[in-house]
Amino acid sequence: MKRQLYLAAGLISVALGSIGVVLPLLPTVPFMILAAFCFANSSPRLESWLVEHHVFGGHIRNWRDRRAITRRGKWAATVAFVVSCVIALLFVKLPWNLIPIAAALISGSWIWTRNEPYPAKLPVRPPSQKE
Repeated sequence: MKRQLYLAAGLISVALGSIGVVLPLLPTVPFMILAAFCFANSSPRLESWLVEHHVFGGHIRNWRDRRAITRRGKWAATVAFVVSCVIALLFVKLPWNLIPIAAALISGSWIWTRNEPYPAKLPVRPPSQKE
C-alpha cells in the first residue's frame, strides 16, 4: 500500500511539473525532484528514467548530492517569483492581501541560501611534448 501511494504521488508530481513547463507560475523542477523521491520509494525504473532525464536529471542529481541549485536556476526562479508577485499586486485588494505576498517573498528568498553545484571539471590535457 505504501509503495502505491509513493507511486501515485510521483505520477502526480510529474503531471504537475509537466504543467509547470507551460504555466510560468507553477514550478517544474521542484515537482520533478519530489517525483524522483517518490519513485525512489516505489519504482526504480521510473526513478532511473527521471534521474537520467536529459533536462531534469542534472537538477535532481545536484539536489540529491549537495542540496544545490544552479545560479541560473536561482535567477530564473527569482524572476518568475517577482513577476508573479507584481501580477498579484495588480489584481489584489490592498492592504490586507499584501500579507500573503510579503510572506511569499520572504519565504521564497530561501533559494539563495542553497548551495551551488560544483563547477564542471575541465578535461585534463596531457602535457605537451616538445619534439
